[in-house]
Amino acid sequence: MDLATLIGIVLAFSLVLISIMMGSGLGLFINIPSLMIVVGGTMGATMIRHPLNEVIGMIKVVKNVFFTRVWTPERIVDQFLDFADKSRKEGILALEAELPNIDDPFFAKGLQMAIDGMEPDALREILETEIEYLQERHQNGAEILDTMGTFFPAMGMIGTLIGLVQMLQTMEDPSTIGPAMAVALLTTFYGAVGANLVCLPMAGKLRTRSKEETLVKEMIIAGIIGLANGENPRILEQKLHSFLAPSKRVSRFE
Repeated sequence: MDLATLIGIVLAFSLVLISIMMGSGLGLFINIPSLMIVVGGTMGATMIRHPLNEVIGMIKVVKNVFFTRVWTPERIVDQFLDFADKSRKEGILALEAELPNIDDPFFAKGLQMAIDGMEPDALREILETEIEYLQERHQNGAEILDTMGTFFPAMGMIGTLIGLVQMLQTMEDPSTIGPAMAVALLTTFYGAVGANLVCLPMAGKLRTRSKEETLVKEMIIAGIIGLANGENPRILEQKLHSFLAPSKRVSRFE
């Protein structure tokens, strides 16, 4: 679980709810017609804008906002230096025994191809193609969330107009003004919350996750190509350190 995401969601919604409770009861801010207009309208418009399979696939991508299993760059450097030492002493075939210990499918796939003797250029092409499609999937998920972030306030405005029309048509009956105004104002509230506390922040986090995962996978490619070429561990370390900030470059050979 990503702590920043969890803390952000809890903090944002908690402060909003506390502010509501300090001024009035929570029941005043629950309106089923408003929710139907905003949530239903946003989902419907999103499915018009994007194919159904992409909308369903977005649900799987969103889990990356809350959970991440990407290796840290420092762990990758250490792992490849261990592999490089073992490969130079026992040969690259000796690394096959390490495959069950690698929990990253991309890493395991690339290492297996290197062990099988695939040419480095072909190996790089296959793995870089996989990265491209990974980025495309993440971009689709972020784009759908951006779309929803755009439609939420728009649906809120539509609900506001509906509420105002209902209110103006029944001005002679004061008892109907309150419910109509509730729909008018709460739809705007729901739209603002859905866009600014849910969709847009998640879209931004997905893009950040995509950059982090791409960096890690590019490091893995560099490491695997180095193993396939039988590079000296010192040289391999320098290549992998080029992906890290200077403050995080800790050499094993110093």
